[in-house]
Amino acid sequence: MTETPIELDKHRGMAAQKATDIRRVIAEVEANAKLLRDKQGVVEIEILGAPATSWPEAVAKARYVLNLYSAGLPATDTHHRDLVAAVLADLARLSGEST
Repeated sequence: MTETPIELDKHRGMAAQKATDIRRVIAEVEANAKLLRDKQGVVEIEILGAPATSWPEAVAKARYVLNLYSAGLPATDTHHRDLVAAVLADLARLSGEST
């Protein structure tokens, strides 16, 4: 037995190495997606938990909901996507933000 680790990837074919790399990337993406869903749940509980105390807070909540809605729209629904973009632009303009 040797003290140095054996590089097993050298003994496998390229297809097997690529399949392993793909599995690793998919596992990482799934872990990141779960983390994002968990954080999203926390934000949504906070949004539901208390009313906005200022216009900037109300704008932030409206932006969040509009972005959720927009993300669920099919790519072909340009009419509703344009409506969401117009409302978000109005919110930015009226809140004094530069776009």
